[in-house]
Amino acid sequence: MEEKRKWKHRKSSTSSIPNSNSSSIHNLDDGCLMHIFSFLSPIPDRYNTALVCHRWHYLACHPRLWLRVDRSVKDSSEPGVFPSIEMAVSAARPGDTILIAAGGSHLASNIQIKKPLCLIGGGELPDDTTLLCSRGSDSALEFLSTCKVANLTVKAELGCCLLHRSGRLTIDGCILQCESNPLDYLSCPIVSTAAGPEILTSSVKSHGDSVSVSRTRIEGGAKAVVTSGSLALQRVRVIYARTSIFFWFDVDRR
Repeated sequence: MEEKRKWKHRKSSTSSIPNSNSSSIHNLDDGCLMHIFSFLSPIPDRYNTALVCHRWHYLACHPRLWLRVDRSVKDSSEPGVFPSIEMAVSAARPGDTILIAAGGSHLASNIQIKKPLCLIGGGELPDDTTLLCSRGSDSALEFLSTCKVANLTVKAELGCCLLHRSGRLTIDGCILQCESNPLDYLSCPIVSTAAGPEILTSSVKSHGDSVSVSRTRIEGGAKAVVTSGSLALQRVRVIYARTSIFFWFDVDRR
């Protein structure tokens, strides 16, 4: 009788222990997994998540999480995939992330971005994804809202790589390159015309305009940054590598 009681006690105690298989993350439905993936940073976390298995690749690259730019796409009916950056920016909703495929050069000339977006290069290094601004264009990308640019190479033949009009612009791990030519004095990797935050009262300010640069190589041009508004270059840090110089700095209100 006593042995039966012990056996029942053991059975009840073991049944209360959750099965490791039943509690696996793989048992979550697609909607729940996609919601979890939405909290991951696009690069490198969500990008690495897509390498786990076919199902996770499908969910991590789902159009609900980010849009993709791929010049090799022939079927325009594929949701969330566009052959050009301009088309992806036009279709994007505020807060979307646009992943630009690595390999080759993507044409980017005077593309205005008027909503909060994140543009990220799809390669392992910024050299793998190049945005080319052709001669005669003022800039490759023009920002009129809070945006982030990461893991991209932006080249301008004449003019500027990035034109900041308003909002908070974050540039992380990029290469900004102005081609060498006799008119170098007209070229500049970053141009900001923002006026900075306007003071509404003595203690209340608007959201403000600024540029934050980190781990970025800047090459060519007359100056790294040109400002024509009330913002100024601040908190500059430089690291000299063997073949490159990496910059950290802010363009903010004086």
